[in-house]
Amino acid sequence: MALKKRAKITPQFSMSSLTDIIFLLLIFFMLTSSIVTPNALNLKLPGKSKTTVTADTKPSEISIDKRGKYRYDGSRTTIGKIGQKLKSLSRKAKPLITVSPDKNSPVESVVAVMDLAMRYHIETIMAIEE
Repeated sequence: MALKKRAKITPQFSMSSLTDIIFLLLIFFMLTSSIVTPNALNLKLPGKSKTTVTADTKPSEISIDKRGKYRYDGSRTTIGKIGQKLKSLSRKAKPLITVSPDKNSPVESVVAVMDLAMRYHIETIMAIEE
């Protein structure tokens, strides 16, 4: 009886196709990451202007201490009440507020106020306290 020997299978793995797939994935993620825009605040940097602008009314002042506590025009308040006040302030012609955080105040507190101002289209002046 003549039995044929089966072809011996060698347990080798070809890496060439795997490197092709990795390079294609790398190119895909590089292209898609450049399309995605980061979710950030649109801040206007200070600059020079030859024209002087005078405000009709005194801007409201929001100060933040180093513990993250808020003050609106000198009286202690919460971020929810600030949101209500800014919503009513946004109905005026050219609303303007001044945000004065302490040097060591939490960034989250400052961003919360800046986000409210951006949501209600209120011009904001950032005044860092010394």
